[in-house]
Amino acid sequence: MKLHFTIPVSERLRQTFGSRYVLYSLYLEGFLFCKVRYSQLHHWNDQLRRVFGSTVPAFPPKFYLAMTASMADERRSQLEEYLQNVTVDPSITNSDVFISFFRKLQQDTFKIQTQSASLDVYLADGRVIRLAIQTSDTAERVLEVVLYKMGLSRELMGYFSLFFLQDHSNGVLSVVKKVAEFELPYVSLQSMKELGCKIGIRKWYMDPSLDTMLMGCRAAVNLLYIQALQEIEKNWVKPTDGQMQKLELLQKEANKTKVVFLVQFLELVQEVQHYGYMQLDPCACDYPEVGCSATVHVGNKEISCCIKLPSNQTKEVSFKISRVRCWEVTFLGASTQPEDQGREQTLELRFEYCDSDSWRWIVFYTKQAFLLSSCFKKIISEQLIKTTKEDKEMVEMPESLKSKKSRIQQSQIAWFDFIPRKRVLFRPSEEDNVFEKIREEDL
Repeated sequence: MKLHFTIPVSERLRQTFGSRYVLYSLYLEGFLFCKVRYSQLHHWNDQLRRVFGSTVPAFPPKFYLAMTASMADERRSQLEEYLQNVTVDPSITNSDVFISFFRKLQQDTFKIQTQSASLDVYLADGRVIRLAIQTSDTAERVLEVVLYKMGLSRELMGYFSLFFLQDHSNGVLSVVKKVAEFELPYVSLQSMKELGCKIGIRKWYMDPSLDTMLMGCRAAVNLLYIQALQEIEKNWVKPTDGQMQKLELLQKEANKTKVVFLVQFLELVQEVQHYGYMQLDPCACDYPEVGCSATVHVGNKEISCCIKLPSNQTKEVSFKISRVRCWEVTFLGASTQPEDQGREQTLELRFEYCDSDSWRWIVFYTKQAFLLSSCFKKIISEQLIKTTKEDKEMVEMPESLKSKKSRIQQSQIAWFDFIPRKRVLFRPSEEDNVFEKIREEDL
């Protein structure tokens, strides 16, 4: 699936001997990731082609005449599309030529050399695991080390991920973004200092039933348990009074380190509303009318919202992912000031939804738009994996049952047919600053 690479900002700079060049600010998940020149990307593309051949998408051509503002904007747009397309192939994103290129770019951008350092990784219960790392270690490497320290088997590593988190003074927890596997957590953390972020470990799947895959590992059960407790404490999940009483009784027994009660706790909490969902910070939306605000939970094949209307009435709404045809993330603003480029940008996510047998666009104005988009993609990938497994199970089925199951599968994956990319460019007063709309496609 494509990564959320965008290039909303570029700078025209002058070299020592007077010639000019353009430096592109490459954002990942809405945050400044690195800065890069066309020539660097061109050389990297040559390296990729030597390894992967024609599977590498076409690279934007060189301009041999003086570059006008419109040509520069076209190139920026083409480079962004190229970077998104090149990340579709996991064999490329997992390769040394991909990882080493972005490792160097990230370190050069933030002027952090490879050296020994310590990195704190926070657990959901507030405990800290301090790691001795190299500043050039990727998130995949850091995650592997921290899970090994906790006794988690390598086979289960894919169920967890590192995230940038924010603790607010009012006790609210915000998930800022997921750390990409090839990203350098130490470097990214330095670039996001002004946001007061920390790195935490959380499970990374949207289907709560996948908890069952981890029940055979004590370390994994502990991680699920402390995250469930945190989500109850932060009011991310909504147990009834009866459920809460049972959970409190099981928690008392579980605190005596009895594994059986940990498992029973996790089995019961799966029945609680919004368990296993990602909660976003309160945001604005235009459903059912303009001027609404919403608390958004996403998971288990739905976007569950508590919407506050302009009349101060509240409305509970569930948007089913199976009714989402496509979505897009839009930069509503980005800064050209270097000191602001690590900060949050103004974003919106809009999706086309089948509401009462008619299609309409629904918009959420949220700084966590890329995180929400990542959750959409995760739900889709999990559903496709589940569908593939069901396909295999159909092999020995009678023909009558096969046809019925096939219809179910078609309805499940209909929303995966994304419409083609469409760009809307907004020209600000500054020549080198471009804001644009990015549509998810071909995931």
